[in-house]
Amino acid sequence: MSLVFLFPGQGAQRPGMLHELPSHPAIQATLHEASEILNMDVLALDTQASLQTTDHVQLALCISGVAVARALQKEGVKPAYVAGHSAGAFAAAVISGAITLKDTLPLVRLRGEGMMTAYPEGYGMGVVTGLLRREVEVVVNQIHTEENPVYISNLNAPTQISIAGKLEAIDKVLATCLKNGARKAIRLNMNVPSHCKLLDPVSLKLKEAIGHIQMKEPLIPYAGNVRGRVLRTANDIGQDLATNIAHPVRWDEVSTLIYELGGRLFLEMPPGQVLSDLSREAFAEARTAALQMTSLESAVVLSERYSDGV
Repeated sequence: MSLVFLFPGQGAQRPGMLHELPSHPAIQATLHEASEILNMDVLALDTQASLQTTDHVQLALCISGVAVARALQKEGVKPAYVAGHSAGAFAAAVISGAITLKDTLPLVRLRGEGMMTAYPEGYGMGVVTGLLRREVEVVVNQIHTEENPVYISNLNAPTQISIAGKLEAIDKVLATCLKNGARKAIRLNMNVPSHCKLLDPVSLKLKEAIGHIQMKEPLIPYAGNVRGRVLRTANDIGQDLATNIAHPVRWDEVSTLIYELGGRLFLEMPPGQVLSDLSREAFAEARTAALQMTSLESAVVLSERYSDGV
């Protein structure tokens, strides 16, 4: 049985998230390191006003995830796999050992800034719950046009499918899905059409930037967003980080694969508990815990029953 570290993406953030991190030397050291890398006090990132900008949100998420994961590692907790959803993939890559925090934070900033400027208004995301992917795809294909594009986005669970594109098209897809029997179909609080081809230009900038970074072979296997497979080389992880913004996140495939490989304890780094909730619903025999709701000490004790290392 194996232990898995999960790192949430955008949407999990909340004001005060960095100030509320547990008191631990590894966490304080990471906050200090991040402040030096970014040439700012990173504790300023988690204010209500600061979290209105995409780059600040993603930086705060990355720093939070890396800090708490490092604290767990310092306490002897050894994950067999790491996986991050969307922006959370960058924190997962750091903990895998494939890339340093010093190289990662500028990439995260570039990603967030690119997302903000790509589509200033009129675009976003929605989520449909209660229909299968193929059912949502039929609706998307009927409504999508070049003038009003809409695409399948994140595949979080068999019946939880995100869409991205122009708001007019998104609203039509959501309304049609509700008529077709969806339990819920709503817009997400996102003003960027993430994880579809509309963000190819951002992906190209990331690919160029990653090309100048000396990445290392991971010490911990990393589950990739784009292919839904466990990646074990620096090149594959770099490719995943560069391209995941322009492709659907195959989270259902990622978590299922890790479970099939023996993952039985899923620890979600703060903030939020969406990923641990998805794992709990999908795998009756697995144990899940969100560090937002569980103390470091309790997580360490829990991990001792499940972790078999890498």
